Amino acid sequence: MNAVPETRTQIPPAHTGSRIALRSSRLLGWQGFGAELVNVSAGVHRIPAFKHHRIGVHVGAPVRAHCRCNEKPHSRIQAHGDADVIPAGLDGQWSDESACTIFSIWIGEDFARRTAEQLARKPDGVQIRPQFQMRDPRFQHLAWALRAELEADVASDPLYAESLCTAMVVRLIGGAASLDDKRRTLAPRTAARVTEFIEAHLDRRLTLSELAALADLSVPHFKVLFRATLGVPVHQYVVQRRVERARTLLLQGRLSASQVALDAGFAHQSHMAHWMGRLLGITPRELVKSSAR
Repeated sequence: MNAVPETRTQIPPAHTGSRIALRSSRLLGWQGFGAELVNVSAGVHRIPAFKHHRIGVHVGAPVRAHCRCNEKPHSRIQAHGDADVIPAGLDGQWSDESACTIFSIWIGEDFARRTAEQLARKPDGVQIRPQFQMRDPRFQHLAWALRAELEADVASDPLYAESLCTAMVVRLIGGAASLDDKRRTLAPRTAARVTEFIEAHLDRRLTLSELAALADLSVPHFKVLFRATLGVPVHQYVVQRRVERARTLLLQGRLSASQVALDAGFAHQSHMAHWMGRLLGITPRELVKSSAR
């Protein structure tokens, strides 16, 4: 995929290829960003300019593609993990000689801007720029982790995907969250305030932005300090607390398993069962039976 600026004399080629979405994040509760796994047929593909940033990561066997960038045609071999970054406001045009699979990620301008501003970078250093056939091992690691989350039978908390996307934006703008040498963990009162808020709101969707605001920190800084203080990433801590809440409610025996799942903040009963099995090694039904005995 490559950006092609619109001009009055340019005649867009016919769109001869097809795109079939295999997986989509539409129902996963991700906000401000999203992803889908797409089968792309051979042929010419054009995508108009959008109000969000787009990253296309090539999946699978190499494919020869003929692209245009800044009105200069060129050819390339797209290999597994190669990424094209198309900022908001630019359209894309490319022609694949054979069918391929693309892991497509979109990031809203507001989401990217907030992350960039929190890094306290100069205005000219926080913009996402076009990149083609980007081969960044760290970015690939983040992309594959997000793809695994998209394809998982039972997804993690949306906090996990949000954390991955935040790290992607930091990587794309070339920033890194620098920490004050004197501040390597959350202050005790701050840690207590954040964990108490999480405990009181386990039954609803939590976001990194609101948790970071409680600590009066940027999201990148908050993620690092939270992990250093509690020993686990934010999303993992939240899932652990939800599992423990569900365990307590199930043992009390006052609510149905489906209601327990909702009260503990899980999307549904099978979501709760998955994480209880993964963290406790026991299903909700086995837990209740064991308690009865």
